[in-house]
Amino acid sequence: MDRTGYQLQKLLDRAYHDEFLRQRLLSTRQQPDPMAAFCQVACEAGYPITVGELFSVGQEYSDNQCKSTNGGNPNPYDGLDDAYENFMVSLL
Repeated sequence: MDRTGYQLQKLLDRAYHDEFLRQRLLSTRQQPDPMAAFCQVACEAGYPITVGELFSVGQEYSDNQCKSTNGGNPNPYDGLDDAYENFMVSLL
């Protein structure tokens, strides 16, 4: 697992046991820039994650899915896996 994925998993594990942290992370959904707010909370909790890294996780997953298709996928996906939204769904 890459560093960002590892950091996200560790943060998720901690948030399951720390209700204050969980609520702070969930509250980022109401911020004007949710991903930046999420990264700020994550960094304050000791998990240095940047917005670029969150986007990168989704891009890498999509790219790997395309490469795993026999001969490559001639029609890349319309969207990317959204690491922020997946994290939020896991917290609920």
